[in-house]
Amino acid sequence: MKNTDIKRLLYTHLLCIFSIILSIFIPSFFLENFSILETHLTWLCICSIFVTAVNLVLYLVVKPNASSKRSSLSYKVTRFLKCCIYFLMSCFFFHVIFVLYGAPLIELVLETFLFAVILSTFTTVPCLCLLGPNLKAWLRVFSRNGVTSIWENSLQITTISSFIGTWLGAFPIPLDWERPWQVWPISCTLGATFGYVAGLVISPLWIYWNRKQLTYKNN
Repeated sequence: MKNTDIKRLLYTHLLCIFSIILSIFIPSFFLENFSILETHLTWLCICSIFVTAVNLVLYLVVKPNASSKRSSLSYKVTRFLKCCIYFLMSCFFFHVIFVLYGAPLIELVLETFLFAVILSTFTTVPCLCLLGPNLKAWLRVFSRNGVTSIWENSLQITTISSFIGTWLGAFPIPLDWERPWQVWPISCTLGATFGYVAGLVISPLWIYWNRKQLTYKNN
């Protein structure tokens, strides 16, 4: 494993973190009274757009899984449409999961769905960028010994940390602290965001620390 590959991974993760920072500060110059808490739904949409855009650009520039075969335009269009369908399916799937775990069924539907969108942005979008709309590849990566590159290792860590952050973010909601960030789904989205950022920071460091022990099938 080359240190240059780990540096590329670190730089791409720093740019992903920077996209979240931009989603917090840039809109405040154009939108009055913009903040994560007071205009939370607006921030969810903006953050999702920023993170998705940066992930797509980084994938096109870095090309961690670049194929030697040239793809036709029709193949690229079909692949893009499949990715959009997978993303929407992921959003609806998470929405249903949240409802099953106690989110309001009828009230706050928009809040719940946008929470599903941001979680899909942190988890599904990187999977689509790296692996494409390929469920077999997804199952392989998230199996015990299925990764074939540091990028897939990183994908494992960031995805799991996003889910853990979401789970931890739900704990303060039933407490009677009466804080504004306890309103559904603010604490969960903040937990997911912190979990995603933590995964982006931890994964390159963990891979660098264990670089001598890590072996991949394609190496």
